Amino acid sequence: MKALVCKTPGEFGYIDKEMPFVEEGMVLLRMKRLGICGTDYHAFEGTQPFFEYPRILGHEIAAEVVSADPGQDFKAGDLVTISPYFYCGTCIACRSGRTNCCVKIKVFGVHVDGAMQEYITVPASAIVSGKGLTVDELALVEPLAIGAHGVSLAQLNKGDTVVILGAGPIGLGTIAFAKITGAEVIVIDVNDNRLSFCRERLGIVHTINPLKEDPSEQLSLITNGEFAKVVIDCTGNLKAINNAFRFLAHTGKFIMIGLQKGTIEVVHPEFHKREATLMSSRNALPNDFAYVIDCIRKGLVKPLDFVTHHVPFTQVKEEFNHLLQANESLIKALISFDE
Repeated sequence: MKALVCKTPGEFGYIDKEMPFVEEGMVLLRMKRLGICGTDYHAFEGTQPFFEYPRILGHEIAAEVVSADPGQDFKAGDLVTISPYFYCGTCIACRSGRTNCCVKIKVFGVHVDGAMQEYITVPASAIVSGKGLTVDELALVEPLAIGAHGVSLAQLNKGDTVVILGAGPIGLGTIAFAKITGAEVIVIDVNDNRLSFCRERLGIVHTINPLKEDPSEQLSLITNGEFAKVVIDCTGNLKAINNAFRFLAHTGKFIMIGLQKGTIEVVHPEFHKREATLMSSRNALPNDFAYVIDCIRKGLVKPLDFVTHHVPFTQVKEEFNHLLQANESLIKALISFDE
C-alpha cells in the first residue's frame, strides 16, 4: 500500500509499505477521506509542539471497516470515524474521565503515525460509528468535536457574550456550537473572506478585523463597555492571545483551544481584578463526538459548508504547498482516497 511521510519540515515523500498487521483489539480500516488540519500544516512547517520526524500525518478520518470481531458495535463495510486520542486508562486524568488529556496520550498522526496511508489499524475502543453520515461529514467530526469541547468548558448561557478569535475550521466549529447555546457570538479574524462566511453562513452579526479597526473599541461599543463573558482562542497565535486578555469582562473566562510554542504574557493586576479564569481546552471526549454527530444529523451544524478544497491522495505531496498559500480561499481541505 501507499503512504505519505513527512520526512522533515517542508518535505513529503510517498513510500510503499506492507499492509498493517492486525493485532488483538485492533481494527483494520480502509481510508476514504482525511481532513487536513492545522496540526498537519504546522508539522509540515516545523512549528508543531510535541512532534518528531519522520511522521505520517493525519487524524481527521472517514474510513470503512475491513474486519471486525463478533460482538462489536460495528461490522465490515461500516463507515466510521475515530477518536484519535489513544489513552492509557490508568493515569490521574484517565481515572477522572479526562481521557482527552491523558498523561501518556498518543495522538494519531502526531505522536504515532497517522492516516495519510491507504489502510490503518486503530484500537477498537477508538472507533466512532458513522450513524448514517457521509464520508465527507465523518471526516469533519473530530475537528468539530474540538470546538464542541471548548464550548462545553465555557459553560455558556443564553445571552452571554463570547468572543471567538479565529475563523478557521476549528474556529468555525466553535462558533457554530457557541451559537447553539444561545450566546451572543462576536468573531475576530484578519481574513475578510472568513468574516464574510461567518456573517452569511453562520448568521454572526458582529465581526471584527483587527487590521482595520481597534477590537477593544469595537467590543466596548457592542457590549456597552462590559466586554466578553468568555473569550475563546482558536488561532494559536501568540500576539492574538496576548492581546485578547483585554477583551475579558470582570468574572470572565479565557479558553485556549489554539496551541503555540511561545510564552503567554498576562498583566497580573488587570487579570487579577477581574477574578478571571484561564483554561486550556485539549482534544475532545467521547461525549463530544456523540454530540457533534447528533447535531449534524439534526442539521444544527452543516460541516460540508466548511469544505473548500478536495485533493486526491496521490496529489497531496504536489498540492500541499498550494494549500498553505491559499489563505484567502481555504477553509477546509479533504483528501480523497477513492480517486
